[in-house]
Amino acid sequence: MKKLINKPEDFIRESLQGMAAAHSDLIKVHYDPAFVYRADAPVQGKVAIISGGGSGHEPMHPGFVGMGMLDAACPGEVFTSPTPDQMLEAAKRVDGGAGILYIVKNYSGDVMNFEMATELARSEGIRVLSILIDDDVAVKDSLYTQGRRGVGTTVLAEKICGAAAQQGYDLQQIASLCRRVNLNGRSLGMALTSCIVPAKGTPTFELGNQEIEMGIGIHGEPGRDRTTIKSADEITQTLTLSIIEDAPYSRTLREWDEEKGEWVDVELIDPAFENGDKLLAFVNSMGGTPISELYVVYRKLAEICEQKGLQIVRNLIGPYITSLDMQGCSITLLKLDDEIIRLWDAPVKTPSLRWGV
Repeated sequence: MKKLINKPEDFIRESLQGMAAAHSDLIKVHYDPAFVYRADAPVQGKVAIISGGGSGHEPMHPGFVGMGMLDAACPGEVFTSPTPDQMLEAAKRVDGGAGILYIVKNYSGDVMNFEMATELARSEGIRVLSILIDDDVAVKDSLYTQGRRGVGTTVLAEKICGAAAQQGYDLQQIASLCRRVNLNGRSLGMALTSCIVPAKGTPTFELGNQEIEMGIGIHGEPGRDRTTIKSADEITQTLTLSIIEDAPYSRTLREWDEEKGEWVDVELIDPAFENGDKLLAFVNSMGGTPISELYVVYRKLAEICEQKGLQIVRNLIGPYITSLDMQGCSITLLKLDDEIIRLWDAPVKTPSLRWGV
C-alpha cells in the first residue's frame, strides 16, 4: 500500500484538520463527535440540510458543506456509517428553527443510524424529516442494503435541495423536492480496479488484469457482471443504455408522517426516461480515474443521449462521489424540469463545488 497517510487510525481526523485549515472561511469541524458544519451556522429561519456516510467517498459529503448546499456533514470511519450521536450533535449545531432535512443514502447502516438520530432530535424538539436516495440501477439488493443503493443522485439532491433551502423553501417543500429528484435520477458505475482501505492495506476485492466489474458499489461491493475489459465506448454504451432502458419500478420509502406521529411506508412509481426529456448528465470518477478519461466517457454518453432524443442541458464531470483510489467511473442521469434547472444553477460556495459567487 502506498498512500499519503501517517497512521491509518489518524487518517480521518487529520484529513478533517486539513479541510478546516484550508477552508476556514467556509466550514468548521467538530471532532468529538466528528462533523463538518457551515462557518456561519446556524442560519436563522432557514431549513438546515444534513447528510453523511462513511469516509472514503470525498468530496461527498464534507466537501459539499457551505452556502447553497449542506449545512453539516457527518463522516463515519472509512466505508462505515456515522453514528446517531454525530447526526444529533450536528443537528443541534445547525438548527436555525425551520427544521432539518436528512438526505440519506440507502445503505442499511446509514438508514438505521439516521432513523435513530431523527427520533433523538425529535425528542429534543427539533423538527426533522428524512429522504432516502436509492438511484442505483445495478442491483435490487446488495451486501450493504435492502433495495437499490444510493449513489450519484445524492450529490445532485444535496445541491438542489441546498439551493431551495437557501431560497427560503419550507421543510415540507424541500422534502417533496428531494423525493422528486430521487425519483428522477438513476445511476450505474463500473470499476477497473479495486480500492485499498488504509486500515486493511490490501485491495477490497480482486480483479484480473483483463477484468472489469460493471455495476460496482461505492464500497467495493460486487456489481451485476464481471467481464473482460472493453473499449471506453463499449463501457459507456453499456452504462448509459442500462440507465435509459431501466423500466419504471415501484419504490417503497419509509418516511415520518407528522400528522400520525409515526413511520409509514410510502410507495412511489419511478418514471422512465422519455424522448424529449431534459437531462443533467453526471460523469463521476471513482477516485483513481483522471478527468481526461471522463471526457472520453462523456463524449459517447452525449452521442447516445442525442440518438435517444434526450437533451443534456446541464452536466457535472469530475470526482465527486469516490471510492478512495478505485479506478472506474459512474454515470448519473437526472430528468430536469424548470424548477430543478433554476435550483441547480443557483449560487453555491463549498470547498468542492462552487459557482455563481
